[in-house]
Amino acid sequence: MAFGWIDEQAELRRRAGLVRTLRPRPAESPLLDLASNDYLGLARHPEVTEGAARAARAWGGGATGSRLVTGTTELHTELERELADFCGVEAALVFSSGYAANLAAVTALAPHGSLIVSDAGNHASLIDGCRLARGTTQVVAHSDPDAVRKALQTHDGPAVVVADTVFSVDGDAAPLARFAEACREHGAGLVVDDAHGLGVLGAGGRGAPHAAGLAGADDVVVTVTLSKSLGSQGGAVLGPALVIDHLVNAARTFIFDTGLAPAAAGAALAALRLLRREPERAARAREVASELHARLTAAGHQAVRPDAAVVSVRAPSPEEAVRWAAECRAAGLAVGCFRPPSVPDGISRLRLTARADLSEGQIERAVRVIGETRP
Repeated sequence: MAFGWIDEQAELRRRAGLVRTLRPRPAESPLLDLASNDYLGLARHPEVTEGAARAARAWGGGATGSRLVTGTTELHTELERELADFCGVEAALVFSSGYAANLAAVTALAPHGSLIVSDAGNHASLIDGCRLARGTTQVVAHSDPDAVRKALQTHDGPAVVVADTVFSVDGDAAPLARFAEACREHGAGLVVDDAHGLGVLGAGGRGAPHAAGLAGADDVVVTVTLSKSLGSQGGAVLGPALVIDHLVNAARTFIFDTGLAPAAAGAALAALRLLRREPERAARAREVASELHARLTAAGHQAVRPDAAVVSVRAPSPEEAVRWAAECRAAGLAVGCFRPPSVPDGISRLRLTARADLSEGQIERAVRVIGETRP
């Protein structure tokens, strides 16, 4: 049988407690949501949903083609201009997803003969970008600038260092300024994924590179997603204009992919404008994360101190993590559940999203449910 081996793989996953299933959610749910990445609570904001609807009415349900054919609307270029201005960079390029943006940035900026230095804690999309790039990849210890230096010393040609700004498993922030220093000592570029930083870190949510003083640097490229703090869908690459022009001509996930749906572009643009008007949302998301961490640790949980809006709580095993998350759901609380291979250290966790729109009562309720259902 052609695919008979799949049964064997499924059995191995079952024994290891690593089976994943889809759980369709209704439009309205009674669950308290600490599982999504809607950090600023904008996905259902009336201005954001109206931005999506208005764009769909004006431009249609889809982009109708790749960005280089019919898939670039005036709305796409407007979003790119405002993203670049907000984040303090020369130019931006919008993609159909943050995953596609990461693949584009890494593959297009690491040609044959180059070196990619990749942090051990990087997201799967950056890892896949490294695998697809024609350059040689060297994985280094997590958040270790000295390991980056040592790797760069082994190579005499073009090089890029690739890292998340905020790592999605534990929510810890990368030492961006020290990474940039190591890169500059060796003439290397720095490519960072700010998926969990945009809207949360930096002045008014302008992102981790902005907070680190790297916004607009000619040797730094930033990727972002529009699906977390901006409550929409899609991704973008931000950086020097010459890099963006290069991606238009060389990035396969830009050239050969259908453009981002106008509704998603419209929603992201509306969310970005709302964040400009209400910059306090970023600080509130960080406050909620700190409050969750303080209450969880006070209750005896092993929670990692958050640098942004991700709070992780260690679980005894993959099976216990799944059971814990399921019991939280049964008690009315939705939480994330991270297990191998999604976690680089093999330790399973509950992953909580600190949202700017959570009330003190909801924070208290979440901590209570997590404690009552603890394995």
